[in-house]
Amino acid sequence: MKFTLSWLKNHLTTDADIHRVAEVMTMAGLEVEEIHDPAAALAPFTVARIVEAVQHPNADRLRVCQVETVDGMKEIVCGAPNARPGLVTIYAPIGAYVPGLGVTLVEKPVRGVVSNGMLCSAAELEQPEGRYGPDDGIMDLPTDLRVGTPAAALFGADPVIDFEVTPNRPDWLGVSGIARDLAAAGLGDFLDYRIAPVRGGFPCPITIRLDAPEQCPVFAGRLIRGVKNGPSPDWLQRQLTSIGLRSINRLVDVTNLIAYDRARPLHVYDAAKLVGSEIVVRPGLTSADTGEPEHLIALDGKTYPADAAVCVIADADGERPIGLGGVMGGESTGCSDETVDVFVESAWFDPIVTAQTGRSLNISSDAQYRFARTVDPASVVPGLELATRLILDLCGGEPSDIVVAGQAPADPAAFDFDPAYVKRLSGMDLSRERIADILKALGFGVETGGAVWRVTPPSWRRDVEGPADLVEEVARIQGFDALPDTPLPDQGSPSKGVLSPRQTQVRIARRALAALGYSEAVTWSFTSTATAALFGGGDVRLQLENPIASDLDCMRPSILPNLIQAAARNAARGHADVALFEIGPVYLSDGPKDQRTAIAGLVAPHAARHWSAAGEDALFALKADLMALLTEIGAPTAGLQLVQGQNRDWWHPGRSARLQMGPKVVAAEFGALHPRTLKALDAEAPILAFELILDALPEPRVKAKARGNADLPTLMPLTRDFAFVVEDARPVGDLVRAAASADKTLIADVRVFDVYRGTGVEPGFKSVALEVVLQPRTATLTDAEIEALSNKIIAAAEKLGARLRS
Repeated sequence: MKFTLSWLKNHLTTDADIHRVAEVMTMAGLEVEEIHDPAAALAPFTVARIVEAVQHPNADRLRVCQVETVDGMKEIVCGAPNARPGLVTIYAPIGAYVPGLGVTLVEKPVRGVVSNGMLCSAAELEQPEGRYGPDDGIMDLPTDLRVGTPAAALFGADPVIDFEVTPNRPDWLGVSGIARDLAAAGLGDFLDYRIAPVRGGFPCPITIRLDAPEQCPVFAGRLIRGVKNGPSPDWLQRQLTSIGLRSINRLVDVTNLIAYDRARPLHVYDAAKLVGSEIVVRPGLTSADTGEPEHLIALDGKTYPADAAVCVIADADGERPIGLGGVMGGESTGCSDETVDVFVESAWFDPIVTAQTGRSLNISSDAQYRFARTVDPASVVPGLELATRLILDLCGGEPSDIVVAGQAPADPAAFDFDPAYVKRLSGMDLSRERIADILKALGFGVETGGAVWRVTPPSWRRDVEGPADLVEEVARIQGFDALPDTPLPDQGSPSKGVLSPRQTQVRIARRALAALGYSEAVTWSFTSTATAALFGGGDVRLQLENPIASDLDCMRPSILPNLIQAAARNAARGHADVALFEIGPVYLSDGPKDQRTAIAGLVAPHAARHWSAAGEDALFALKADLMALLTEIGAPTAGLQLVQGQNRDWWHPGRSARLQMGPKVVAAEFGALHPRTLKALDAEAPILAFELILDALPEPRVKAKARGNADLPTLMPLTRDFAFVVEDARPVGDLVRAAASADKTLIADVRVFDVYRGTGVEPGFKSVALEVVLQPRTATLTDAEIEALSNKIIAAAEKLGARLRS
């Protein structure tokens, strides 16, 4: 939103300069983005008069001019065809920066003659061409101007403020709304102009019918006949061009002026181009035969579809669309210089409908921007009256009576407010009189009869809903720099760290998985209800009332679906071999304790083809990564039980398992994803994954043990191989743990190097070959000691029902 200082002073009596205005705006909560002061850029430029202009001795198209300037007589070389004695123009001295050229003037000879400055054209000073002389020459100004007059004063250069408007303050989209807040902040007096009604001279021949009151609750208009349209006067053109708007014609410029001055969008129709005598407001139509929505050629020359979600303005008994309600008018009824009779529209369009129309059609007009943020409903008729007065002043004509269809939304409801709440909530110790003065200056109705006041928000402040909002308004206008300084309470001993043990675990897990080659993904905490149902979720209690997208309408029961979809997107773009992980929340129900922190990892093993063997099974590599992760975060891996055949539906029944802490607490599930699940998510197998529920693990100790000295044995390790026959259903991991527990001091590692089923092994059994690494500590092991240790390993395996293979 942009406005000029002079425009602001139409609504605010103040002597403040542009920088003081910006300072008060900032303290009142308006975010100033930029201050553009063209007067500063034009400061070096002044009015000058050419006394003599003679032909350049070395150039046919150049003249050597003697120029009377603020710095005395100067000899200046000029190439403009209109340079002549007596011409009053603009002089730029040596050292001046010329904005239209982007150069700084230096003293240098031009074809052998030194030019002591420059005579400027309108384009070189970024002024409207054609207003100050010919487009191909220097400025030709009135001869009665005094030499030395600043160019800034001549051109009416006005400082401009550009600031960001927050969505809850649509009244700031009008200069009058900004002035009201600045007056309340003490910058000046607010000029609250009352809009006088304009009496109609005849009944309006155009009627209005509302077939979509939910999209447009109220629509007002009037006909003005006998207008004379054309270019706007200079003051109106300058007012609009100063903030970057293009002047079109008087009728359209009036609507743009009121939109920026009062935050009240309007629209004008050429009444001669309307078909019939009725304007209909209805939803867009869709053809029953083709299923295609109707289309409108808008004022920007583009064609837009209009389905039932779009508010359409139509004529010809509602058959022909002539505008998109609250967004843009149609080309077929646009006003031109030939317009004689004009119908002026002032309506109130639903903000949600208008915002969705803008997004779906990719239109961001001034009207759409304002209606999407809620225009003041009480401005419908006053805005129409103001437009009528301006049109009559600029274009003449005779107005009809105003016709209104529908009813504007009700004003905000009044509520009780205890002024002591300001002190309690903000710490500001303000008198009741000061609080009342601030609220009244902002337009609030305040009944101060008792200890508790009755406050009514104005029609343009629909964002104020309760006492806390009023405290914010008081604090904002009083100034956030007036908030009291209160030291934080003494916390006693210094903090022992900012991270909890769980948070430390998460940090370690993130680094560990990254070190293992996984890339971290950050996905939504939502998914679609259908996808959530595939992973045991989709409960109606976890569905969102206002989702950010239709396919993100349910809280996720697992991180896995999001990672699977991310892997599928990578595969669709030629990156099938991915390894991803994410750490975040999952939601089992809507209770306060039903949120869990999960760590999920996923691999899609699609390695490039190679002449060597495929290597280790990706499933066992995934399990190794999971176990390494558990070790890194301090989980009690020795107490975890591996259970197969009990994973949930989205896991492959023959290639998945779970890790449990006892018979009931499931710490993690891992394995291959079921092909049925992958197909539902448009992903291709193989995809392997694990999901670890961090809350299922015991919380780590706050203070970890200090790391001891490095364990670097001086003696050479040795290995012994064992082959055990064990039941096929017995997990190999149980056998590995049993062998390792035979002597925890001497046994450094136990590795599986072969699993055999077939001839020589009974059906229902398998042969598991183990390599046991023995690491002597104090002395070389004797044969007897090795034999005794081997017997311990065999005995430990026999407790599991295994026997040494002969």
